[in-house]
Amino acid sequence: MNRVIVIKIGGATLGSHDTTIENLVELQRRGKPMVVVHGGGKVITEWLTKQGISSRFVQGERVTDRATLEVVTSVLAGLVNKDIVATINSLGGRAVGISGVDGALIQGRVGDKEKGYVGAVVRVDTTILKAVLESGFVPVVAPVGLHSFDRTADAPPTLNFNADVVAGEIAAALNAERLVFLTDVDGVHDQAGRLLPRLAPAEAEALLASGVASGGMIPKIKACLRALSSTPITCIIDGREPHALLREIEGAGSGTTIQAVRVD
Repeated sequence: MNRVIVIKIGGATLGSHDTTIENLVELQRRGKPMVVVHGGGKVITEWLTKQGISSRFVQGERVTDRATLEVVTSVLAGLVNKDIVATINSLGGRAVGISGVDGALIQGRVGDKEKGYVGAVVRVDTTILKAVLESGFVPVVAPVGLHSFDRTADAPPTLNFNADVVAGEIAAALNAERLVFLTDVDGVHDQAGRLLPRLAPAEAEALLASGVASGGMIPKIKACLRALSSTPITCIIDGREPHALLREIEGAGSGTTIQAVRVD
């Protein structure tokens, strides 16, 4: 499993993922085993609005009460997941859609009671991922998982997990070859707004500590640092760019690479 590439798609790439999906199909054709993790925050907000449920955020994360959790599960594990899987399969790829609930893949507890049913990952069971990969399919993972630890009798059996965190945990658990974040910015920037092409872990941690890295970049950088325990290369690239994923895998990508050994 150390040849697996873990790819997280989200942000603008979910709205215009034509080349991303094409690239996934092409990489699979070349024999690259991949796990795809997706978000879907914008679609969740749209469906919450349709249901008359307001969205509230704490530290950049959606507060998830029981009603919100029902919509999050339906949208992520249903609508968004199946749209991605259908597109891959219709272009000639072979994909299977699952969530963190399936095979007890993602197990956790409530991370911060102020955020409601938002999970902190405690354990990753990769059995189902390996079974799907060994069957020649790309697992496409929705970030809903099991409420396995410290669950009270009246609490729901599932939790809403941050997709960036899930991607980092899966990469670490699989000893992945590479973790790639496809997002809607061109990478990590310094205080002056300059793109930082390469970062060592200590440099990435300093950006977090100083507050230079903020908002949605925080969980991505933290996930990269988590994955580096067993994944040699992590990167954050602009998924809006045509064929960004393919270029990254071929060594011609842009964005920011975070790895333990700097190569300048």
